[in-house]
Amino acid sequence: MSQTRPVPASAELVDDLVPGVRVLLLDETRYTSGSHKEPAARAVVAKARADGHDRVIVGSCGSYGRAMATACAAAGLHCTVVLPADWGDGGSFAETAGADVRFVSGGYEDAVEESHRLALAEEAADGNVDGPYQESVLSGHGEIVSTVYRMLGGADAALWIPAGNGTTIVAAGRQLAALDWPVPVHGVGSPGNNPIVTSWPGPYRTLPADQVVTTVHNEPLVNWDALHGPGALTVITASGGAVHAATDDDLLAAQSLLARHRRYASPSGAAGLAGLLAHARFARSAGVQIVLLTGR
Repeated sequence: MSQTRPVPASAELVDDLVPGVRVLLLDETRYTSGSHKEPAARAVVAKARADGHDRVIVGSCGSYGRAMATACAAAGLHCTVVLPADWGDGGSFAETAGADVRFVSGGYEDAVEESHRLALAEEAADGNVDGPYQESVLSGHGEIVSTVYRMLGGADAALWIPAGNGTTIVAAGRQLAALDWPVPVHGVGSPGNNPIVTSWPGPYRTLPADQVVTTVHNEPLVNWDALHGPGALTVITASGGAVHAATDDDLLAAQSLLARHRRYASPSGAAGLAGLLAHARFARSAGVQIVLLTGR
């Protein structure tokens, strides 16, 4: 079956976004799903199909589910996406892409747990970021680093990434190491609602499940147990980067600034810029600041 060719991410230097700072926007909103997770989803689907599976099952708060539904539809595979019932995504995009959407009570971690159970029960491919296709997930996410490396050629830079599960941060760290490119990695998450944020700069510690608070703006940044949290903290520490907190107001301000420059992201997808804006004084003499921008 022929596959629709995905629209690639756009990497563009924008000198007038943050005064005195050279910003490279890695705009991943152009993918069909609006998510930077689409290359990872496509990598998982390719491997699952090669393994003889005709269905991929994932748990999601929205973005990975959207990406997986899109990738499965393009490859002619079935897809099941498990979502938290009371969160804001609603599953409409995944349903439009032809996915079977199911809901569970609780949060993201509950959706992932149920999707693990379903994949085992239905003998389907478990496409979760902590499942058997984890290597494909990390390889796909690593494309963001390859994209900007080709553009910058190893120049001095720093990388700002929204922090949810920490998966993208781990993947970026792996690819930076493979390229021998010493880039500080900064993770930006919701204050008090993600153990990557609350653990920094100490060792990783999960949060009480009833402590995290989701809003329509911060949902993709919220975890009580980030699946790649320990690895993300290791990458950030080793790179000389840091973890930063961005409130909903910070996210909305970053989203608004981007819109004035005709770039569009969800509030959580603008988290990297929100972190950079709060710490711009430290970035003015530190090379190009790469900001990952996503739709979800």
